[in-house]
Amino acid sequence: NLSTVLERAEQHVEDRSAPLKKELSLRDLVLTQILFVVGSSWVGAAAKLGQSHLFFWLLAILLFYIPQAAVVIYLNRLMPLEGGIYQWAKLGFNEFAGFIVAWNVWLLSITVIALGGMFVTTNISYAIGEAGAWMPNNKLCVSLISCALVIGLGWTAVQGLSLGKWVHNIGGLVMLLVYGALIALPFVALGQGELKEYRPLQIAAPAVSMFYCLNIFTKLSIGALSGFEYVAILAGETRSPARDIGRSVIIASPIIALAFILGTSSVLAFVGNNPIDLIGPVPQTLRLGLRSFPIAGVIASAGIILMTIRTISSTSVHFTGTSRLPMVAGWDRLLPLWFTQLHPKYKTPINSIAFVGIITLVIAIAS
Repeated sequence: NLSTVLERAEQHVEDRSAPLKKELSLRDLVLTQILFVVGSSWVGAAAKLGQSHLFFWLLAILLFYIPQAAVVIYLNRLMPLEGGIYQWAKLGFNEFAGFIVAWNVWLLSITVIALGGMFVTTNISYAIGEAGAWMPNNKLCVSLISCALVIGLGWTAVQGLSLGKWVHNIGGLVMLLVYGALIALPFVALGQGELKEYRPLQIAAPAVSMFYCLNIFTKLSIGALSGFEYVAILAGETRSPARDIGRSVIIASPIIALAFILGTSSVLAFVGNNPIDLIGPVPQTLRLGLRSFPIAGVIASAGIILMTIRTISSTSVHFTGTSRLPMVAGWDRLLPLWFTQLHPKYKTPINSIAFVGIITLVIAIAS
């Protein structure tokens, strides 16, 4: 009987997850969703569409964001298991499908962690200003910052989510703070008479070629609006995963959608027809929007430092997820049992964490 087989398989995963510490509450999950899904570069990409950005955001939300959120809520309620998307693919299809899905997620995250050092270096050089312009082009500097980042993330991951959740919560709060400032700026400028008018929710027909629109539309839907499934990897470390992971999606999704739409309107209000910095559109907009303030430079630098904290926190979510995937594959003997060994005190997959750390360091330094 298929349902009996599924029940047995789920019970096996639950038994293996039993020693893991259940650290995550609904608040932690909501903040992690916001941190993980709201990237800083997407509002720059969307602003390239000009006034028609709202139409494409709404289209992406309708065709991709809402269906994806619904699928994550449904599958997580059905199978609230450590390993998330790996378990869903494995139990829904077979072990090979599960492994390939996990492998793809794992490779993506490894790349993100390896590039984290480069992003952090670029942000620090922005915050310092002219004196730090040499940093991103200096291989030794980038390598040292990458090493420090990976060692720090590895150490945090070993301590487990009792510490890690605070890294993620702070990142989520920072993201809300930065986007709050970004969204408020045009209204402040309007009040001071710097902007003549500001209509954030204006729907306009696309003024650029359809192919260009389609290119950016795919970035908005698949790039910006994806990521809800990632937090579900940590279901076995959540206090009530069947209830709270779904709830975190329901609470976070409207906040994320508004942040993206109003954030893009802000970028357009200040950057206008000038070239948009696609890597750092948020710091660029903050700098332009705060020009008339006496402490504009200080505020912009603070904004960039906050974005750096957000990058580190987001990379930590990737690190946590990637260290869990080899562990759950090890439970099913798809990888050596070595990956499943837990730290005696913190109950974290110590070997898996070391493996992820070494791989990302090698990639970061080699590239």
